[in-house]
Amino acid sequence: MVTAAQPFTAHEAGTLRDTKTPRASRNRTIAAVRHLGPNWYASVMGTAIVATAGAGLPGHLPGLRTACAVVWALSLTLLVALLAARALHWRHHSDQARAHLLDPAVAPFYGCLSMALLAVGGGTLLVGRDWIGTPAAVAVDAVLFTAGTVVGLAAAVTVPYLMVVRHRIEPGQASPVWLLPIVAPMVSAALGPLLVPHLPSGQPRETLLLACVAMFGLSLLGTFVMLPVIFARLVTSGPLPLALTPTLFLVLGPLGQSTTAVGKFADAAPGVVPAPFDQGFALLAVLYGVPVLGFALLWLALAVAMVVRARRQGMGFAMTWWAFTFPVGTCVTGAEGLARHTGLAAFDALAVALYVLLLAAWSVAAVRTAHGLVSGRLLAAPSRK
Repeated sequence: MVTAAQPFTAHEAGTLRDTKTPRASRNRTIAAVRHLGPNWYASVMGTAIVATAGAGLPGHLPGLRTACAVVWALSLTLLVALLAARALHWRHHSDQARAHLLDPAVAPFYGCLSMALLAVGGGTLLVGRDWIGTPAAVAVDAVLFTAGTVVGLAAAVTVPYLMVVRHRIEPGQASPVWLLPIVAPMVSAALGPLLVPHLPSGQPRETLLLACVAMFGLSLLGTFVMLPVIFARLVTSGPLPLALTPTLFLVLGPLGQSTTAVGKFADAAPGVVPAPFDQGFALLAVLYGVPVLGFALLWLALAVAMVVRARRQGMGFAMTWWAFTFPVGTCVTGAEGLARHTGLAAFDALAVALYVLLLAAWSVAAVRTAHGLVSGRLLAAPSRK
């Protein structure tokens, strides 16, 4: 994870200065991606959720859906660019890529690749279809959902395995970042139901829906295992390092995303699963979603207080600031789902308020990231504090 930056090495700096030939330009690009870690996919996730969450807001604000489609297109562009950059990273800096896998602070971010694919895929079906048509949107989402789910399930197994057998972790190193590979299947669970109506009726639809329920379960139980460890670390070892403090917002991810998922199950269940199980999903959406979203708001207040404290102590910008976006966005979609299934205006108001917070966080993170890219600071070698 990028926490601070150091200057390029003399070799890299020389390569970056020499831009007179195509070969030199290619060498410059290759040198620039050496320290491009999987955490950069968080910028794709954070951008895509702005589009998908905005599409579900109550009312009909003029121009909102068009704006969401523009943001979706930006997230798709970012995804393609990052996939290409990460491919260069693995091809030309395989030593650094392997080091990332063996670094307990970086390896969990491989869950972000899965969530980036899934988030852009879901955005394609929700708002991208306005531009490319429903058949093309379904095809794109099917590819990205399948790839994202496979990567997410692999990360959910591989990263904890590496943590046990290869990483050397001290008791005080527990971090909300550990949730990332565990949350990835929950994103599949929340976005998979969007594809259910586009499958042949009968067993294909029911199979996909119940597969999403299974991923909901494995991610939720994994979160139940991990959260006490994270909170115990905070209580026994004190606040996180300044640059890591924004990662406290990552705890909102499984809370908001699971609330979103049960709402999507309830939307898709009628006519897909036999009665009375379809009504059971509608009950679950409310009986599970309301208390969990309540806890999410409690954690949000705690995380905001800790971030304000860290900011006063000198917390500067790092890529961890993208933790302010996607997790908050899942709480927006969770509140939107509860508004649909309860009919309460209070949840509509909560969704709007959280969306305003999401927009503010995304704007700051996007501007600061663009500035860091232009200056080269965010692509320089990281240092740990």
